Amino acid sequence: MRTWFPAQGLLFDSDGVLVDSDASVISAWTRWAQRYDLDPAEIVALVHGRRSADTVSMVIPRRHRAEALLLIDSYEIEDAASVRALPGADELLRALPDSAWAVVTSALAPLARARLTAAGLPEPPVLITADLVAEGKPAPEGYLKGSAGLGLPATACVVFEDAASGITAARAAGAAAVIGIGARSVAAGVDTAVRSLSGVRFQDGHVDLCQADVLP
Repeated sequence: MRTWFPAQGLLFDSDGVLVDSDASVISAWTRWAQRYDLDPAEIVALVHGRRSADTVSMVIPRRHRAEALLLIDSYEIEDAASVRALPGADELLRALPDSAWAVVTSALAPLARARLTAAGLPEPPVLITADLVAEGKPAPEGYLKGSAGLGLPATACVVFEDAASGITAARAAGAAAVIGIGARSVAAGVDTAVRSLSGVRFQDGHVDLCQADVLP
């Protein structure tokens, strides 16, 4: 597996890459599923890497979608305080120049900011959220807007992702490389996967990965 990639900019997904929101997501969506007499396990399996509006539209009749979306968005905000930073995220982000990184997430802006704040992470210089795109991941719009916000083409950026929908979006945007975070990213078509951001460094126009952190 490769351990370095040329890059002018870094584009990060948030949940599962920068912040550990799994428990928060499970709690909020379980409560929501029970409210609508849906199977919580089936709903939780749908949500990762998707905008809440896209998930709601998959399982709720049109006439009830607005109400259902407001409810899940409120539940997720309520549970955001439990979110924590994933290993290496704070150190890496604070070492990056503002001109070099952006966050592209399927969360709405209030939820994305609440989770990043709860995790103690720095405010992104460019933050692309669900309410800023017409189509969420796996469409490429978010990553194209993230790179444009840095004044760069997507082809000059490396993307860090953990979810299949986000990896597909990064590929469709033409990212220079997609680095997976965690074991669930390995089979989703990434160039290389690492355990966490702890062994990631950005310097002299390229991303370096610690060989010990690279997943087979």
